[in-house]
Amino acid sequence: TCNSCPYAVDVEDRLLAFHQQYGKQGVALVAINVNNVEADLMPAMKEKAKEKAFQFPYLFDETQKIAKDYGAKRTPEFFVLDQDRKIVYMGALDDRPEGKNVSKRYVEAAVDRTLAGEKIEVAETIPVGCAVRFERTRRTRRVRN
Repeated sequence: TCNSCPYAVDVEDRLLAFHQQYGKQGVALVAINVNNVEADLMPAMKEKAKEKAFQFPYLFDETQKIAKDYGAKRTPEFFVLDQDRKIVYMGALDDRPEGKNVSKRYVEAAVDRTLAGEKIEVAETIPVGCAVRFERTRRTRRVRN
């Protein structure tokens, strides 16, 4: 997730509700930001966490390694891990990026099935959001002699 993407902002209250509901069941919610732009750096994150009263960790990975390791491409993008820390679901939070008239709650369904020891029906969806702002690495040309 991040501070600067309107799609990520649209899920903040739903994340708070998710944490309220599932935290009691021992489910950990961890939000991770990897964007290296001013609006998404640690000072702004601290401000956002305080303003929204996040009761879950909101972490910053300046290396962007976690996003690359998980294959995250969008903000927000969700990953549900089982007790062995294996990904059992990845994609969108639900079927409505703006949060209105939600009919399919993908993350909740994946968590519920995982807690029940059942197979996930929908293990992957297409996340809707802003592109993760990966640091660009300049390519170099080799000079041939």
